[in-house]
Formats: sequence, C-alpha cells, structure tokens
Amino acid sequence: MRIPASTYRLQITQDFDLDQAAEQIEYLRNLGVDWLYLSPVLQSTEGSQHGYDVVDPTVIDRARGGRDAFDRLCRAAHQAGMGVIVDVVPNHQGVAEPRQNPWWWSLLKEGAGSPHADAFDVDWEAFGGKLMIPVLGDDTDDDGAPVPGQAHQALSDLTVRVEDGEPVLAYWDNLYPLADGTYTLDESGNVAEDASAVHERQHYQLVNWRTGDAALNYRRFFTVTTLAGIRVEDPQVLEESHTEIKRWFGDQLVDGLRIDHPDGLRDPGRYLKDLQGITGGAYVLIEKILEPGEKLPHEWLENGSTAGTTGYDALGTVDRLLVDPAGAYPLTTLEAALRQGSTADGTQEGNWARMIHGTKRAVVDGALHAEVERLAREAAGESALTEFSHDQLVDALSEILANFDVYRTYLPDGVEHLEAALQSAIAQRGDLEPVITQLGPVLGLNALESELTPVARRFQQTSGMVMAKGVEDAAFYRFSRLTSLTEVGGDPSVFALSPADVHAEMQRRHQEEPLAMTTLSTHDTKRSESVRARISVLAEAANDWASTVAYVQKQAAAAGVGPLADRTLANLVLQALAGAWPIERERAVDYALKAAREAQTATAWVDGSEDFEQELTRFVEVVLDEPSVRGAFEGLVRKIEHPGYVNALSQKLVQLTMPGVPDVYQGSELWAPALVDPDNRRPVDYKDLAQRLEAVDTRRDDPGIARAHSVPAVDDSGDAKLLVTSRALRLRRDHAELFTDYTPVAAEGPAADHLFAFNRGGAITLVTRLPLGLAQAGGWAETSVELPEGAWVDELTGGRFEGTVQVAQILDLLPVALLRRA
Repeated sequence: MRIPASTYRLQITQDFDLDQAAEQIEYLRNLGVDWLYLSPVLQSTEGSQHGYDVVDPTVIDRARGGRDAFDRLCRAAHQAGMGVIVDVVPNHQGVAEPRQNPWWWSLLKEGAGSPHADAFDVDWEAFGGKLMIPVLGDDTDDDGAPVPGQAHQALSDLTVRVEDGEPVLAYWDNLYPLADGTYTLDESGNVAEDASAVHERQHYQLVNWRTGDAALNYRRFFTVTTLAGIRVEDPQVLEESHTEIKRWFGDQLVDGLRIDHPDGLRDPGRYLKDLQGITGGAYVLIEKILEPGEKLPHEWLENGSTAGTTGYDALGTVDRLLVDPAGAYPLTTLEAALRQGSTADGTQEGNWARMIHGTKRAVVDGALHAEVERLAREAAGESALTEFSHDQLVDALSEILANFDVYRTYLPDGVEHLEAALQSAIAQRGDLEPVITQLGPVLGLNALESELTPVARRFQQTSGMVMAKGVEDAAFYRFSRLTSLTEVGGDPSVFALSPADVHAEMQRRHQEEPLAMTTLSTHDTKRSESVRARISVLAEAANDWASTVAYVQKQAAAAGVGPLADRTLANLVLQALAGAWPIERERAVDYALKAAREAQTATAWVDGSEDFEQELTRFVEVVLDEPSVRGAFEGLVRKIEHPGYVNALSQKLVQLTMPGVPDVYQGSELWAPALVDPDNRRPVDYKDLAQRLEAVDTRRDDPGIARAHSVPAVDDSGDAKLLVTSRALRLRRDHAELFTDYTPVAAEGPAADHLFAFNRGGAITLVTRLPLGLAQAGGWAETSVELPEGAWVDELTGGRFEGTVQVAQILDLLPVALLRRA
C-alpha cells in the first residue's frame, strides 16, 4: 500500500476540469503536496457542481474532461512524483433526470424485471408493486395558490409523446419511459391514448412531491429523492458499479480512494473488504463522522480495510484546543437570554441533548418518515413483534432513532450504542416499553453478525440519516453559543479541550490511527477553518460580544427591523459575519437565508415564511449598511481579527504536523474565509497562488534579506499562512523520518498554558493558543521551553535555537514555529 504524506483536495467541475487541474501540478508540487485528492469524477447529472449525483458509474464525466483527460492528469501527477486519491460514491446514484441514468431508466421501464432491478434498494411489495416517484406539483386554488398535498390537477399536465424515437411520458420537462405493451401508436407514430391511462399501466407512479417524506419505497440519500440508494452488497451490482474504478487500479492510474457516506451501505465492513480485492489493497479513507469518544471498528484498521476517516474528528480536536473554557459561562448566558426573548418554534430549548432529541424526533416524524414506515413494514414480519400494530412499531422505532447517540453501529461492534438508545427511548416513552423491549433483539441486541435480521441492517442504514438531518442540518443552526463548535462531526456541548486532553488524543491517534486523514476544511464544513479560527476568539471576548449583539439588535430595531422572531439565529448569523468579515451583501444574505431555512424555526426550505426572510435580509443589510451599526460591528471585528489570524496559523500548523495524513482543501493555504456550500466551492485563483508562493519563498530564502524582514506579516494578505502551509507540507513529504513519534513538549513560566508544543521525532511544533488573553496578560514574559539536545532551526523564519529558550525568542516573528535539527 502506497501511503500519502499529504493530500490537496481539488473540486473538479465543468468550469475547472481535469485538464485545468493538471495545469496546477507544478504549483501543488512546489507547495509541498504529495497526493492530489479529486472530488467525484464519474458521469454525473448534467450541470452538477459537486459530482455526488453519479448517473453512469462506468465512464468519466464528459463535462469534466472525460477518460482521456483523467488518464492524462493521473499520469502527469505520477511523473511529478505525486499520487492520486479519488472520491467515489458507492451509496447512491442521481435520478433527477431519468434519461441520463441508464440503470434507472431501465428500472422505470421494466420494473422488477429490469436487469438493473437489483441495483436499487426498492420495496416492491409496497404501494401495489409500483415505484413511487414524488415529482408532481400541488393543486392550485382559484387564485392560483398551491394546495399542499393535492396532486390530482397535476396529473392533467401529463402528456405522452415520442422523444428521439422512443415513446415517453412527460410531466413538463421530466421524461419517463413507457413499458412495452402499455400504449398504442396511431398511424403517425404517436401515442394514441390518454396520458393518465397510460400512466396507470406503468411500473412506477408519479405522485405529489410532498409524498416522498411519508410514502416512498426506494432508499434515498438522506431526504433527497433525486438520489436513489444502490445495493453494492449484491456482488453483481458491486462489479457493474466499480468497473471504471477497477480500471484505475489495473492501469495504475489511481493510488487510493475516499469513500463517500459509507454509513448508508448495508454492510460497510464487507464493502471495504470487497474494495481490497478491487484495488489490490490500496489506501482507502472513509467519510465517517465519529462522535466524541467513538472509534472505528478495530477490525477495519487491523485488517487494512481502511486507514481511517477523512478527519472530522481531528478537526474537532484542533478547534477546541484554541477555545478559552472561560468563555463558556458568559456565552451560555447570552444564548439563554436570546432564547428567552425568541418567539419562533423550537428556539426555547437550550440544552443540547434535549434539543437534538427534539430535532431528530421531528425528522423521523417528518422528512424521514417514509424510511421509518419501511422499517416498520419489515419489522412486522418478525415473530416477536406480531402482537404490535404498525403504528406502535413506527412510534417505537422513531423514538429509538431519536435517542441514538452516534451515526450508526456496525453490529456487533457498537452494540453499546444500540443498548443505550433502547434504554433512553424507554425512559422517554415508558408507554412504549413493551414494544421497544421486543425490538431490541430484532435490531441486533446481543446478536452475532451472522444472526442480524434484515431489519437490524436497515436500521443501521437509517440511523445515520436521522443524525445528519436532525443534528447537522437542524440543531447546528439552532445552537448559537459558539458557532465554531457547531461543525460537522463535532459536539458543541463539548466547549473546549485542555492541552493535556489534546496531547492524549494525539498520542492515541499516533498509536491507533497513524494513517487516517486530518483536515480543517472540506466541501461539507459549515464554515472554513479561518472563519472558525476567528469565531473561536469570541470565547476570549465573550462580554464584548454580548454587548455587540445587544447593540446591533437595538439599533436594528430602531431602524425598523426586528427584533427577529428567532434571536439565537441572529447570534449565529452575526458570528458568521464576524468570522468572514469583510463580506459582500449577496454572500451574507445567502448564508443567513440558508441558515434560517436549515434551522426550521421561523422559516424553512418548504413552505417557508417570506415575511421572516425579508426581515432577516433587512437585519443583515442594517449591519452592512447602517453607519452606526457597521462601525460598532467593525470595532469588535478589529479586536478579534489579529487573534483570529494567530488561531488560523496555530490550527494549521498543528493539523499539518500532528499524527495522520494532512489534507489541504483547495485555496485554504490562504485565509479563504468561506461559509457553507456553495460559498466554500468558489473558484480558486491558482495563478495568483503560484505567484504568491514564489514571492514568499524568494523573500524567505534570500540571504540578503535580514531575518526580521524575511517572513510575511500576520495580516489579511494570508501570505503568512501560505508560508506555514508550504514549509510544513514540504518537511512532511521530504523528511518522513522526522514524523515517527509523538511527545508533548512542556513550557515553563507565567504564560505556559498559552503554548502548545510537541515533538514528532525530530520535528517540533510550537503554536500559540488563546492569543487575546496572552496579549492582555502582557505577552510571553519569562516563559521558556527546553529543547532536546542539539541545535534546532525554524523552517518558517530561519531562527536557530538550542537548550532552554525563551518562547518570546522563538516566536518573535510568527506566533508559530516548526523546528528541525540543524
């Protein structure tokens, strides 16, 4: 197995295709990157900007350059001494445009008799054996307004016609195939029958789009009805869906894979074993979210099925190292006061555990109810459950899912999480104790892997959906105490970690998961690393922040805006603005509206409140445009700006040098103050980056420039972060022998708690933490650190040190240092 020293994530799109990616190899090599890390490249829905909606897994996406461009990129990377890892999507396929997906088209046309019927996870026994397609619009009243849930009028919009020589059923721009023998053609070759009658004879039934949440008989990706679940547990489906991936390894083009959403698979462990055969035992990472204290099944790491996760767990650890625990009380007090003044639904609950129980229960009762209905239908066939009604099973399964504390178990691994969920569900709903108790063994309690029921396996596929939709996409937008902590894979109730806690976690990672990825930003993070770095400073300036929030809300009210129904949402939006400041109006408003719709307290994606959204937009505009408000807000931003840059350098150097394989998300070698997607997928100016890197290197390495002027300032240019990123990446790539151990390095003196340092076996990282408090205390003073025997040189500034050294001397030019033996 070839192992990367580091990776660099590239988002491949039709506007930044595979050939354009190949043009960046020289820059990335100079940056110090070891492997390219590509977003999905298989054929996806036309116009897709992310590639996770694959419609044909047998070819490279033509809009992204196609097979030839992919092969050229991989070979060019190898010629430059770089490896390639590719993001693949085994869990689902895109079905928004049926004609683009040949497997789905065949399924719709031929039903359960299709040669691709086994590819999709369909419950053919439900709904009269027809595949439910939730696409029809609502009925309208006399004024043209939608009548929710009534789709009868929409059926009159169906037509039948011949498209490219094939008869099809059309609903506006949506086209669906017609089964053989279900229609007749007239002399002109047109379908001669009523469209509604033809529709009734098909293997599918078009239903109201709202029906997908309550009555659906195919597995989705979360709540996205245009992404249909794939059954890679079937050997034939696995082979057919991985033919192109197998070619990559047969032709020695690709060196590793990143597996998207393994929690959605029927049997992730078996799939990972199957991949070993397909790839010849290549380096494989899984996009897996671990809750605090949770670990991957030991067998997966032991047998080499995976090297570990893509690093959300590492992200959470690094972020919390830089949070001042003293900020917990005042920020909690602020949030409580804001909740007390809110009138929007769902904002009164400030306890994290109770909040996420409520949001998860709302999800299983609403957006994911169809999945629970399917679980209940399967559970009804178990002999131990025949005495209970369908509604009782639905209610009990919903309560168990709402009490699940991790994304999923991998039974028999993780059975303790199932047991805890069962006990918590009983505590919440004593009236359901008999059915919950009987459900335990059916769901896999104390069962061997070979004894797991189909219900137990499907339950494991479902629990992750509930966590994702109930926590990431709802509660994370309702809990505004410190939003740098409401990040993918994190638990915001864990406010901060001590240096001792972080050292212990680093040592564990070194021993147990040395090849897992570490990351700070991804295409899925709610805020980029630099935005979180600045927001985290608010824990050191909590009282100032509370005053700023109060002033902004008061002035907004004076300007005729608010108070907003959801005042905690206002806090969340203001933190985002502070973290990304200065920010353009369009980006700010887009973020605020997305956050509000995800929170689902005062508005939503479906049937939202136009009045609230207009009020929220005006609130953002007051902050940006009202001179007194903007002035006060910028005053707070100026206070946290430089400490935020210090945090950004500290978190980056720790991530790049800690145990694991560091990933750099495209463009994050600068500040890149991005918010949630699509903001974090904006194009990157690689020409500018290459020029900046050359200038930084020239300045740093010019013997004619004094050391005091050889490194860039810690300012909004971001060049200091580019220096840190490049020097750390190069050292890891070129001197792997310096990163074979992990030993904490302790400081002595009045500011010792503000230094976090460790020795990786010849490379020593030193970073500043809680910089605002450090400055207020007067700086490093007499704080010192004892270096291991010998002379050491700082890769960042060129400084040389040995013995016991003042921290202020080491960190005289930058707030971080990366030492190696001279």
